Amino acid sequence: MPTRAPRPGGTRPRPTERAPASVLNACRRAGPGWTDNGMVSSTPGPPQPPPHPHQAQAQARARGPRSAHAAGAGAGARIDTLRPALPSPLQAVANARFARRGVRLLLKRDDLIHPDLPGNKWRKLEPNLRAAAATGLRATAAAGRLLGLATIGVVRGDELADWPLNPVLARCVADGMRLHFLTRSAYRRKAESEVREALRARFGDCYVLPEGGSNALAATGCRTLGRELRAALDPADGPHVVGVACGTGGTLAGLADHPTVDPATGRTAVPPVGQSTGQSAQRSAEQAGERAAGSGARPRAIGFPVLRGDFLAAEVLALQTEAFGARVGDWELDGRFHCGGYARTTPELDAFAADFADRHGLALDRVYVAKLLYGLTSLIEAGAIASGSTVTAIITGPAPAP
Repeated sequence: MPTRAPRPGGTRPRPTERAPASVLNACRRAGPGWTDNGMVSSTPGPPQPPPHPHQAQAQARARGPRSAHAAGAGAGARIDTLRPALPSPLQAVANARFARRGVRLLLKRDDLIHPDLPGNKWRKLEPNLRAAAATGLRATAAAGRLLGLATIGVVRGDELADWPLNPVLARCVADGMRLHFLTRSAYRRKAESEVREALRARFGDCYVLPEGGSNALAATGCRTLGRELRAALDPADGPHVVGVACGTGGTLAGLADHPTVDPATGRTAVPPVGQSTGQSAQRSAEQAGERAAGSGARPRAIGFPVLRGDFLAAEVLALQTEAFGARVGDWELDGRFHCGGYARTTPELDAFAADFADRHGLALDRVYVAKLLYGLTSLIEAGAIASGSTVTAIITGPAPAP
């Protein structure tokens, strides 16, 4: 998920790949748009060093709560006034590639949930805000502005402190967020208690949101997504497949919140954990009809990692174990469509996204959603999803503004 921010003058260093994990949050370059994460401080801390020059004006306007009790009570009450548009719309799309294979395509428009907190950001952030009351950095800053919480964004790369702010960081500062730049070596140790305690010593009592906003609370928040789908989908429409792009795995972990039942024993089955390959994905497709039989409208979920590496299955399992006590749901990962890694693209992906936008009037975020739909379309054309199936793609966020 991580890549560096662009250097002044448009020169961009070579992105580096790391497993997205743990407790602090960083801003990631995601050309042509941005993705983001954050850390929320619900109370003012001890005296802090002068802010970054780009933050000074916004810092003067930022409003922090007077006490932990006041912050919690006020923010908790204000969360209910945000009025997210739930359940999010489920839209049918007449897609020729899917229709040729006898497959129906639906888009779950989570990007329309809230203008400032769209997509899976709301689902992940809402239970954490209540716990903090008080994920993406931008969503955290916006939530802080809307709820009157002081926010701190922890950004990987202290060399970035002297660079012009990128669009996401500029938006965060405008929303009153204070930015703190960690060295890259310290950021690599973000899961260690020493690093977290150093941040708390610097900024005072605070509630830490993990990178990507994915923790056990976020996974429980994303259960509503799976429940909305199961309520809307008709078992008579054939096997159901749900696709979601994955960075830190929190949305997938919560999406599949029902146990997989072994029809032979009637007991909960715990499939082996591992990254799916093309062969296993096709084998799973052959079994889709069997698994759908007797399962009502409970969909099979396919996660499409946007990072390279085989770490994500273990991360999703860990999230589910912490949130629900065990692996739950019928899910798998297909890691063949990251297009080189986080925020990377290819001419094929760009052409696919442009064609989809022309056909359906929906611009696709290249970091997540374009790779999801590219992967689903590839599986359809390879015959890896059975004819008669209904496929739902989770639109987790809007395309960046041009």
